[in-house]
Amino acid sequence: MKLPRRQFLHLAAGAAALPALSRIASAQAYPTRPVRLIAGFPPGGVVDVFARLIGQWLSDRLGQPIIIENRAGAGGNLAAEAVVKAPPDGYTLLMVGSNNAWNVTLYDNLSFNFIRDIAPVASIYHGPAVLVVHPSFPAKSVPELIAYAKSNPGKVNMASGGVGSSQHVYGELFKMMTGVDMLHVPYRAGGRRSPIFSPGKCRSFDTLATSIEHIKAGKLRALAVTSATRSEVLPDIPTVGDLCRAMREPAGKGLALPGIHPPRSSTSSTRRSMRASPIPG
Repeated sequence: MKLPRRQFLHLAAGAAALPALSRIASAQAYPTRPVRLIAGFPPGGVVDVFARLIGQWLSDRLGQPIIIENRAGAGGNLAAEAVVKAPPDGYTLLMVGSNNAWNVTLYDNLSFNFIRDIAPVASIYHGPAVLVVHPSFPAKSVPELIAYAKSNPGKVNMASGGVGSSQHVYGELFKMMTGVDMLHVPYRAGGRRSPIFSPGKCRSFDTLATSIEHIKAGKLRALAVTSATRSEVLPDIPTVGDLCRAMREPAGKGLALPGIHPPRSSTSSTRRSMRASPIPG
């Protein structure tokens, strides 16, 4: 059967448009199934807390379950690697933290390039860390802590969420800038498993998000915040100030997708969905 040339061209144009229309419809319908949000640290820590808060918030607005998957290890690199290897279809997200930025210099043999292989979607949180001690600790200020640590070299423990965690990096920087000798004590999970909750010679840098309620309850004593100005939620607590100038930059959290040659439709549709339901600041 022969078709007139004009009719043939119309049919061909319509057939060519079908895949594009299908992709557009698919992008507009995102998400059509549950989305995984991978956190690189165990339950109870700040990354997990923010993942669960934003996961519930997104689930309510996108109409699909957001499944939080804790994949701890290697300072968050195992989680990042899992997302890099996932299909770039918008259904696997990474809870990004400050650790992802400095892991580039802490680890020599990463199997991925974070800047190249991960596509950012949305910024969630920016905030300072806070230097905390157990209420029984003798130092009640940063100068007193420095003096005490210098008088007791190697006898003050420095708690962290693990090697390469934000607490560890802040603590090592504090040691370098103040010349104190403290013993690093990593722990595997957040919350009350931290040795900072046990009476003794221990201190830690922690995020306000995970420590503020403990500070208000008197279970932790805040000595200083790492921001350039005082925190609105702890107005009576001074800043670390010039002693830790390099730590004034706020830590951050955000969402990201695998970015190895991602189809433009999947990444952009995810971003559109996030913009359609803006994350509260």
